[in-house]
Amino acid sequence: MISKEAIKRGYNRGNYVVGAHTPPGYAANIQGTPDAPGLQRDTIAVCAADIAALRKVADEVLTDTADVVAWTRDWWAGSMITETAGRPATPRGVIVRASTVEQVQAVMRIASASAIPVTVSAGRSNVTGAALPVRGGIVLDVCGLNQLVGFDKDSQIVDVEAGMFGDIFEQTVQKEFGMTMGHWPSSYAISTVGGWVACRGAGQLSTRYGKIEDMVFGMDVVLADGSLVTVGGYSRAALGPDLQQLFIGSEGMLGVIVRVRLKLHRLPDYGRAIAYGFKTFAIGLEACREIMQRGANPAALRLYDELESGVQFGLPDTNVLLVADEGAREMVDAVMTISERVCQELGDKLDSESIFERWLDTRYLTGKSAEGFKRSPGFVADTLEMSGPWRDLAAIYADVVKAINAVPGTLAGSAHQSHAYVDGACLYFSLRGEVAVEDRQKWYRQAWDAANAVLIQYNAALSHHHGIGLLRAPYMAPSLDTAFPLLAAVKQALDPQNILNPGKLGLSDVLTNEPK
Repeated sequence: MISKEAIKRGYNRGNYVVGAHTPPGYAANIQGTPDAPGLQRDTIAVCAADIAALRKVADEVLTDTADVVAWTRDWWAGSMITETAGRPATPRGVIVRASTVEQVQAVMRIASASAIPVTVSAGRSNVTGAALPVRGGIVLDVCGLNQLVGFDKDSQIVDVEAGMFGDIFEQTVQKEFGMTMGHWPSSYAISTVGGWVACRGAGQLSTRYGKIEDMVFGMDVVLADGSLVTVGGYSRAALGPDLQQLFIGSEGMLGVIVRVRLKLHRLPDYGRAIAYGFKTFAIGLEACREIMQRGANPAALRLYDELESGVQFGLPDTNVLLVADEGAREMVDAVMTISERVCQELGDKLDSESIFERWLDTRYLTGKSAEGFKRSPGFVADTLEMSGPWRDLAAIYADVVKAINAVPGTLAGSAHQSHAYVDGACLYFSLRGEVAVEDRQKWYRQAWDAANAVLIQYNAALSHHHGIGLLRAPYMAPSLDTAFPLLAAVKQALDPQNILNPGKLGLSDVLTNEPK
């Protein structure tokens, strides 16, 4: 079974500590705090009176620089490059820990009254810098909002606070209700339910269960002025625009997500997997398109190019496609019959059992592995996920890999298709470079610039599930084009002082009451 095996074999928390998920070796390179923080500018200080007010309404307030560094550290390569160079990414700010909705409201009222920027933070597994407090101020840690509130058995809807970690959430709904959400991001043990929603995340079985925006039934959000709103709550509705979708993917820019109602599924009791190899990545993409457009929706439909087929499965001379499904036997068998028929027309059958077992054991490593590459202090690796229509995907794959490889210092660009739909799919690119230590940031930005220029050319989505944060911020205006002012208008309407997570989603980090 895929889901049950995922619990057993998945990314478990191990020695990570809640609120400080970064490997100790990463933090050990910090030697004091330099005068110029790595990723902050013109930070807004929180005055003594406001700190005292925050202490009265919150569980804990931390002001020491070491605590701020530890409680804002994330998994973004950009901040890792900064920190391992001896400059902590975001050492200035005040950490405020809350465990109730009322506390979050109180913190936001204090922040609103004094025009203090607030960056919402939880698991900090994000890889785009989305939860970094670039203007300092308050970092609102909501990991304490970690209770499962209730379960509607008839509707299969669970009500949960936003700070619950993913592994605890999934284990709870499986054990107590015999259900699953089917949401398996590679970070599920070090990310939270609210983080999934805020960054519009996806799990590895999204072709069966959907992305997070498909799973949210309703939620509660605290706005910039401290007021609480409830959005969603309908299976389907014609009540004007879907206001719930404003907050899904908003990365803390429009409000603080505090409670979420999520749709669950019954635990599957049957599963199958097949694997095929294709002469080119483009032919493999054609197979995936045909599978989806003939009506099948396997839980996992993952295609790896030659480089990643070598890393993942030891098969560098083919493009490996894994098709796996779970659920009711009749449905799974129908899906696999369609999938196998398509694959037989275009590719060659592989050892399905060994491919599937290998994938379960190593699926979180592909794209981030340095296997086959020399490790040195100047080695940099990252991943870039995007989505586009089937018509363009083969060309996007070729052009992005070519663009990445053309950047001086690049070791290799590669990709796999990770999530598929009737109209298109997500390509998940890997970027690997080796340069002089002092040139790491330059290579990193050049590689991202090169890749995103291709995506903008094809009018593809810049991100499928990692979000925007600081990393993709420079590309948002040209990507959204005429729609970008609409995003700015929504931000202005809901957060007129621009205090909620300023500087993200490509928007300004200038607060309304300061000179521009």
